[in-house]
Amino acid sequence: MVSLDVLIAGLAIGSIYGLLALGYHVTFIVSSTVNFSLGALLMLGAVLFYELHTRAGMNVWLSVLLVLVLCGLMGIIVERIFVRPFCQNNSISWLLSTIALGIILENIVRFTFGKEPRSIPFPSIAEPIRLFGAGIYPIEIIIPLVGLLVSLVLWILSRKTIIGRALLGAAQNRDAATLQGINVKQLIVLSYVVSTVLAGLAGLLIALKINVAAGMGTLFGLKAFAAAIIGGMLSAPGCMIAGLGYGLLEYIIAAYLPSAYREIVGFSLLILILIFKPNGLFGKKGVYKV
Repeated sequence: MVSLDVLIAGLAIGSIYGLLALGYHVTFIVSSTVNFSLGALLMLGAVLFYELHTRAGMNVWLSVLLVLVLCGLMGIIVERIFVRPFCQNNSISWLLSTIALGIILENIVRFTFGKEPRSIPFPSIAEPIRLFGAGIYPIEIIIPLVGLLVSLVLWILSRKTIIGRALLGAAQNRDAATLQGINVKQLIVLSYVVSTVLAGLAGLLIALKINVAAGMGTLFGLKAFAAAIIGGMLSAPGCMIAGLGYGLLEYIIAAYLPSAYREIVGFSLLILILIFKPNGLFGKKGVYKV
């Protein structure tokens, strides 16, 4: 039987995957592009939080706000410089340019922040609490709660606000949305801002659980993209559910098998799902009229 601490830890990591997967989802539904630098932006969020809160001694909530604002500004830069020029020329080179951005960011941080992993001291969540006989770190409860809250807020915004409905309209048919007076270009920029804010949020959350390092975001980005594919890139709930499931699967495997099996089983599962469900577990096949 799987212990409670393994389940909670798996849900915590799965929530990080889910937040990043939502970042992939929100840009894909609006612009049919994906920001492959999200893993590096997760790392950037963690490093910024370390520098602002731990090194500069800034208030934790002000640090969180600044991290999210700076990551949101990065979203504008990514869309304007690394995506839009290529999309205007009907090129898919945005794929390579966003990957290149991630590599550039990682190396800039490695040169400035250093190669050594660093921890963020946070006394209030540093000690495990006993819950039904299992030792649970408070941050492992906070992360899933934040992930679910963010998912709920995004769902409400997409269904109950004008901007959310405009995003849904642009996702369904960009040409029709433009004819209705919707500024699709601004919505694409907004989608990139949302995606990078989600990455920054994931980064500062995971920085409270693991050490902060320049290369910490690579695997998170890859696994979150796998979760988005498994859940269905067009399905926001599918992305979050698949992220949670992926994290749980990893920790259950690690509890009984060597850690190397996590990647073997996880990515093998991705291939199997794509064979039998090309649009993901919760995705729907697009309808094209000719």
